[in-house]
Amino acid sequence: MKKMTNPFKGSDNVGGLNVQDGRLVNDREDGETGIAQAARLRGQKKKQYKIDCIADGIERAEMRKNMDRFDRYDY
Repeated sequence: MKKMTNPFKGSDNVGGLNVQDGRLVNDREDGETGIAQAARLRGQKKKQYKIDCIADGIERAEMRKNMDRFDRYDY
């Protein structure tokens, strides 16, 4: 039968807390509230929408350039 071992024994890292010189040092990321996270995601969404609009405009302009080239040769 296997012996049960403590997973935290001998480990210097427990959930983002490191042991240095016998003291626990907090290396965890800063907490973020749900409202702050929603605001950050909303800002990312708005920025991505602007990028997509600009890319779409560039693509349409390229298509118009190509179509103008074909129209010149029809006359």
